[in-house]
Amino acid sequence: MKNQVLETIQQRSSTRAYTKEELTNEQVQALVNAALQAPTARNNQELFFSVANTNSDVIQEMNAEMNAARGVEDPEKTFFYNAPLLILISARENVTFEGVDAGIAVQSIALAAQSMGLGSVIIGCVKPLLKGERKAYYNDKLGVPEEYSFEIAIAIGHIESTKVPHEYTEQGFVSYIK
Repeated sequence: MKNQVLETIQQRSSTRAYTKEELTNEQVQALVNAALQAPTARNNQELFFSVANTNSDVIQEMNAEMNAARGVEDPEKTFFYNAPLLILISARENVTFEGVDAGIAVQSIALAAQSMGLGSVIIGCVKPLLKGERKAYYNDKLGVPEEYSFEIAIAIGHIESTKVPHEYTEQGFVSYIK
């Protein structure tokens, strides 16, 4: 079946190399709109989005902390793969489906980016940092309300090198019940 949405899903893969070209304000706003339009369970709308230029002081500080924790000495190695934009998704704490809702939102952003000719990579590795002992500090720096907690992030930018999307098979992964 030919369908633009299905083709976008099939074409998307995680991008781990980006050009230095910044996103336009229109591109950033389109991605934010895609995030805000993602459904939430019971229409709770419990998500908060921190939209950050990766050259910002707070993202650079996070990167340095992540590198130190992983024993990485190269400051050029980044958890966001040098993408120019990072969207961090937080959710109000103790909402039943906050993780699911954040997952839906991050997938909406990833598909929007793909449809705009941009690359993205979904990032969870900063969770220990942003939910750890410095949670309040980073929430403040990222403008996240106090009662919210980090769930997932996505880095977005212009693709420097492409990779073929994963091949998949149904065998062993799908069952059909009639």
